[in-house]
Amino acid sequence: MKRNLFSLVGGLVLLMAAPLAIVSAWGGYGGQKPQTKDEYRLEGPFTQGNLTVFLIRGQDKIKGQTFITLQEALIQKKVIVRETRTVSELSIENISSEEVFVQSGDIVKGGQQDRMLVVDLILPPHSGKVPIAAFCVENGRWSRRGNEEVTTFNSSSNVVASREVKLAAKSRGSQGEVWREVAAAQDKLSANVGGSVKNEASPTSFQLALENKDVQRTAENYVDGLSGIVNGKPDVIGYVFAINGKINSADIYASSTLFKKLWPKLLKASAIEAIAELRRGEKFEAPRPDAVRGFLDDSPAAKETQKDVSSRVQMTTRDSDGKVFFETRDRAKADAWVHRNVIKKN
Repeated sequence: MKRNLFSLVGGLVLLMAAPLAIVSAWGGYGGQKPQTKDEYRLEGPFTQGNLTVFLIRGQDKIKGQTFITLQEALIQKKVIVRETRTVSELSIENISSEEVFVQSGDIVKGGQQDRMLVVDLILPPHSGKVPIAAFCVENGRWSRRGNEEVTTFNSSSNVVASREVKLAAKSRGSQGEVWREVAAAQDKLSANVGGSVKNEASPTSFQLALENKDVQRTAENYVDGLSGIVNGKPDVIGYVFAINGKINSADIYASSTLFKKLWPKLLKASAIEAIAELRRGEKFEAPRPDAVRGFLDDSPAAKETQKDVSSRVQMTTRDSDGKVFFETRDRAKADAWVHRNVIKKN
């Protein structure tokens, strides 16, 4: 794995410590007070194959907060995700005494069709049934698959591994585009792992394609090379990744603990997307840190919209020519932001 660390601060190179580059802090979003420029620092690049990662380091905004992730909650049977027989909406219920964080892009497997959850959601203890927006990432099936439950979804081991699928769902809100982009991602993966990734049980299922043994085996090379870059760094709160030298997306969290829980799932999705976009024989250079910094900067011309996801959670979207920014705020924490997702459009 190539590992080059350098600093943007005054162009000085620090020889005795891992360099950290200053990142702007999106002071204009959501009316928040501008933050000091030292609050976010960029470390990297770390490169494995055609996947490059920059770590974002900074202070926790919600110290001591220990959400359970959706994946953990389903394994521990603390959350029930129910089928509603409506493609665009599911029902989710926290039956535990702990708070659960659900992230947009999470895939829930089973039911009438595998679904992608469209929004972040924070479920309070004993939440009762809460509706959550969803898109189908499996075209055609509307019945039980094998021995899976048809009324509930019992696992969420993957997050959508395609920028185009995320944009089709989160930005454009088009089910037809989601299906088209899922099919395109399957075709790219098939071409780059040397065989079809479509599963006979449901050829259109993105979830089953992500589970394909050749996809998983190829992704392990990326994961093995990059998973340890967060070790021994208690202040890592997010990451930016690039594929073939081009910036793709960023995820930043208000809690390092929450990021560390989600990191394996996020990295695996980034690796699988890198496999889909692999161009053998082509050379590329990792993005310059100043380009990554610009990607994370506020866009004054961006169009802002706000949406109440639940009585507790509000989502702010800022859409500009080059990227879309999503911010999840928690009213129970004085409107503190919990998750920021930035997706490059092209």
